[in-house]
Amino acid sequence: MGLLNALLGNAGVVDPETLAKEYGKLLTEGEEIEIGFKLIRDVFIFTNKRLIFVDKQGITGKKTEYISMPYKSISGFSIRTAGHFDLNAELKIWAFNGQLVIERKFDKKVNIYDLQKVLAKHICS
Repeated sequence: MGLLNALLGNAGVVDPETLAKEYGKLLTEGEEIEIGFKLIRDVFIFTNKRLIFVDKQGITGKKTEYISMPYKSISGFSIRTAGHFDLNAELKIWAFNGQLVIERKFDKKVNIYDLQKVLAKHICS
């Protein structure tokens, strides 16, 4: 089911230690990974300071774009829980200009409430 979820565009949780080993060079002093998700080749990481989107490009995925989004630039977000027949939970994030910045789907293994707690902690404080 994991491969099928990835192919359908659903993200799964990745252990923060695993992410730190691979993407630790992106972190600033005092920055720690709180939670992360992988979607086929792409990854997005929630740290204590910002969101980091890792966009693997091209056929081989060797070309990579790293997009950093400070929490202060986020104006709002929404979550939608998975249902009995709809197996996906969803996250949407808007920037201060009102533009929808990201929209991602997650499989049922992801606790969408934990995800929203991380965002709410940083955005609402």
